[in-house]
Amino acid sequence: MDKSNTFAVVTGASQGLGRCFALELAKRGINTILVSLPGENLNSVINEVREMGTESYMYETDLSDTEKVLELSQWINTNFEVNILINNAGRGGSSPFMESSVSYINGIIQLNIKATVLLTHQLLPNLMRQEKGYVLNISSMASYTPTGLKTVYPASKRFIQHFTRGLYQELRHTNVFVSVALPGPMKTNEDVTRRIDRQGVLGQMGLLSPENVAKICVRQLFRRDTLIMLGWLNKINWLILNLVPVPWKMSLMTRAVRREICGTYFSKCL
Repeated sequence: MDKSNTFAVVTGASQGLGRCFALELAKRGINTILVSLPGENLNSVINEVREMGTESYMYETDLSDTEKVLELSQWINTNFEVNILINNAGRGGSSPFMESSVSYINGIIQLNIKATVLLTHQLLPNLMRQEKGYVLNISSMASYTPTGLKTVYPASKRFIQHFTRGLYQELRHTNVFVSVALPGPMKTNEDVTRRIDRQGVLGQMGLLSPENVAKICVRQLFRRDTLIMLGWLNKINWLILNLVPVPWKMSLMTRAVRREICGTYFSKCL
């Protein structure tokens, strides 16, 4: 791979897993275009990767706005040759569906689904121009279980899994390789850490650091692993989720999420 004049695009790059992707790529000498919401201190990540000897450019925008996704795509296609796209930006959370705001629901759908699909669609001709191109989409182990009190997020990640697998089949005989990663829980910030801890043992199965997840994902992407499972515990978790009857696993996961949001929406945990 010619690393000197090509770039990897990473969305949601200011913190958590996205920041770790940026640093992992920089360790491999890969130049980056880092995307995040405005005001999330993306400058500090840019400085980190530049100190590692790579070129890096930043673009701050709200990917839940379709027009801004298209503006970002045009800017990238006009100015850069792209050989890697990592669609990492996403939004989650837990709340009873009826208590959720329209902006909360719309934000998950727009960011997790629409931004990923449109950015991939718009950058694909650029990726096809390269000797080798790679697309990595971030799904979740949550995509295997419909879960009460977290209704929209797992569904959005299931979409990403099916979209990616279908695109892989469509492009399998081209120079662009497409992969999807399915991380389990990650303690990416204080709020997420608190929610994971409240879920108990079930909610922490397959827990890995974002640094480790990024390292494994990039390694397996270049090894052309089309479905990236992270760690042996997540593989066991995947097996259990596929063997346990759907009503049982839905009930178990919903109880875990209920513990997570206990005290916010419910007077006691059941």
